[in-house]
Amino acid sequence: MVDDNIFKSILRKYWGYPDFRPVQLDIIRSIYEGNDVLGLLPTGGGKSITFQVPALAMEGVCLVITPLIALMKDQVDNLRSRGVMAAAIYSGMTNQDIYTTLDNCIYGAYKFLYISPERLGTEIFQQKMKLMDIAMVAVDESHCISQWGYDFRPSYLHISDVRELIPNAPILALTATATPDVVDDIQRQLHFRTNIVFKKSFERKNLSYVVRKTDDKMGQMLKILQSVPGTSIVYVRSREKTKTIADWLKQQKISADHFHAGLSQETKDRKQEAWKSGACRVIVSTNAFGMGIDKPDVRTVIHLDVPDSLEAYFQEAGRAGRDEKRSYAILLYDKMDITNLKKRIAENYPSRDFIKSVYTKVACFFQIGEGEGENFMQGFDLGEFCRSYHLPITQTYSALKILHQAEYLELTDELNLGSKVMFSVPRRKLYDYDFSSEPKLDEVLEFLLRNYPGLFSDLTKVDEADMAKHLGLTRDEMYHCLSRLSYYGVVDYIPGKKTPYIKFLRARVDESRLVISKEVYEERMARFAHRIERVIAYVTEETHCRSRMLLKYFGEENSRPCGSCDYCLKKNDKGVSNHIYDSIRESILQQLADAPMAMRTLLSKVESEEKHVVEVIRHLIDQGEVEMDEADWIRLKK
Repeated sequence: MVDDNIFKSILRKYWGYPDFRPVQLDIIRSIYEGNDVLGLLPTGGGKSITFQVPALAMEGVCLVITPLIALMKDQVDNLRSRGVMAAAIYSGMTNQDIYTTLDNCIYGAYKFLYISPERLGTEIFQQKMKLMDIAMVAVDESHCISQWGYDFRPSYLHISDVRELIPNAPILALTATATPDVVDDIQRQLHFRTNIVFKKSFERKNLSYVVRKTDDKMGQMLKILQSVPGTSIVYVRSREKTKTIADWLKQQKISADHFHAGLSQETKDRKQEAWKSGACRVIVSTNAFGMGIDKPDVRTVIHLDVPDSLEAYFQEAGRAGRDEKRSYAILLYDKMDITNLKKRIAENYPSRDFIKSVYTKVACFFQIGEGEGENFMQGFDLGEFCRSYHLPITQTYSALKILHQAEYLELTDELNLGSKVMFSVPRRKLYDYDFSSEPKLDEVLEFLLRNYPGLFSDLTKVDEADMAKHLGLTRDEMYHCLSRLSYYGVVDYIPGKKTPYIKFLRARVDESRLVISKEVYEERMARFAHRIERVIAYVTEETHCRSRMLLKYFGEENSRPCGSCDYCLKKNDKGVSNHIYDSIRESILQQLADAPMAMRTLLSKVESEEKHVVEVIRHLIDQGEVEMDEADWIRLKK
């Protein structure tokens, strides 16, 4: 058996921590011994340590699969700052940079390679991976592989293909949100050879859950931010609302900014950094914000719109209080939120006839005939498509997602079409241009000539961010320089853009032959409806501890009241807080479980104020849970 001191010395050397958190060492031992392991750790529970430490004790590269570019960059920078060589491959990199990174992994230059699941299916990656010495595979956000989960991503299914190419490398799957069904499905989808699960309780003792019904969400949010100092995240559904609310907060003298997936990467990076550094106190965002961003001192997470699932809510709320200090997760709702949640079932699962008609219209939109179109791929503007056919956007988007599940076509939210450049003049003509008044243009030209030799023969993808970094420019300045060179006729310049695209996964079939299976439609709709029902129950329930409700949903049946949520702190008609009442009630029932007990004896055994215990006993008698005889003996009522 491996000596734990090896792992502890690595932890102290690179992270400076004296010891591991609960469960971390169990996971590390097991993966080091070659087992497939599923680690269930709450948000902020130290998931990255569980693969970084064993990988540093093993020979070879650790392949880390994650969908989050922000997490990739953050962890790569973090590891490098600790003297550990790490690299990442993500959208926006040039082919040359990708080849170089993969080759460096083959020759042992890197210990960690971070990669998105979409890259796993590419031929170049699979070829290079066969030449790598891969010690282990870490799959972050592993719940995304389960079609039963709330955040299924088809690209995660490529991971099982990788397993066939490197059968000896153990897999560590990690997630902070998985119901018991999803836990089983993750292991099945990843072809686990050993069904080993280590779980740390999802309980967050320092996090107070609050649900509040209000007709004035903005006013309530402002009161919360004024009464609880510190950093905050405010979650809303729509991109438009992020800016509206951030602007309103600024008018109230609160430092705020907005964030959503539609912003440029440069803008997102700038906003994230301002929030992480404390220059911006409140970020108002869609659910695009927060994943992979490690900021320990978030004091409040406020939901102004109700999420579709408790999984999503739990993960987003869990971004508060990672430093173990008292923090608050507050969900504000009104009557319309419940109505809108129920509507989302129909919006997410439109009728089969509607789904089939969308399929036909997409084929017509791209002029694809029956029997044609397999592997056809094209940029796709959903808004333009819906306007052309007078279709509702939400239901149409849902129909396309279902068609993806049914393996007819794929809608990818974002394809990075990088910038392209080609010289418009022969090399000898470049010397005819005088850019002495704009010296930066000469620097850009020299960089292009030195690093992109194919520019004279074809449009070539260039990495503006990398060029700007090497030349000490901003992205905007680089864009300006390339635009000026285009204006002077020196280059053809096509600025990059991010756009969704549609890909036909098979040749077009007639609508009558399009099959949407029960597993894709009815079963997934039933699971979605169930998740909606559980969210509504959580929001409207006023007789249970919030923390216990969440923990029970994730399979923890025997948790205790948290004592700090809105239910636990609320005083009831017995004159005590619900937390005190529930605690006394549980203690009384436990004492009486084996045999009746005299009133005076029972009062001495329950640790609480006697007057409160007496009140609870009286209430339990009124409710018919216990009974008292003439001799003041109390017993459970049969």
